[in-house]
Parts: sequence; C-alpha cells; structure tokens
Amino acid sequence: MDKQHSQCPVEFTVNMVGGKYKLVILYQLAIHGVRRFNELRRELSNITPRTLTRQLRELESDGLINRQVYSEIPPKVEYSLSETGKSLYSLLLQFEKWGLNYMANNPK
Repeated sequence: MDKQHSQCPVEFTVNMVGGKYKLVILYQLAIHGVRRFNELRRELSNITPRTLTRQLRELESDGLINRQVYSEIPPKVEYSLSETGKSLYSLLLQFEKWGLNYMANNPK
C-alpha cells in the first residue's frame, strides 16, 4: 500500500491544503474564477511575494490549481482552480459560512 492510501484521509487533505494562505488562495480562485499574481497579492494583503509564489507552486504541484502562461510582453500568468480544486468549492463555502457565523456570534 502506498503512503497516500495508508495515511489518514483528514491528515492527507490537511497536508494538501494546509499552509497559512492555501485555503484563502483557493477561496479567492473559487469566488473570482481566474486571478493574476498581483490580484491575489492585493487580496491577501499580509502575504509576501515569496510566500505567495511558494504557495501557488505547491497548489499547482498538488493539482489543485492551473497556471496559464501567455507569451506576451510583459509576461501574463493567470491562476484558476483545476477540476480537482473545483471539487473543494462546497467545502470552501462551508468554511466561509462557518467563519461568518462565528464572527457574528463572537465579536471582539
């Protein structure tokens, strides 16, 4: 049995989408469709370019997002959810719903 199938499914999922910004990146792509690097960076105001690049590369490597490079000058790169990433859509909406409910009931 390979490591992927011997691992707890929750642990496996957390390893794929874990990271400080991965779920937020996936959420942004889910609600907006296609985003360029600087658009994501503006939406995630606390992220450094290096961290965003790393998180995007990991999400692409795991097959959760697509990276489309256009041969233009200056180069244009767009990110979108892959079919696998789209399968997380309902979970991302549940995270949003839970967060809104929690914030409404626990004001600080």
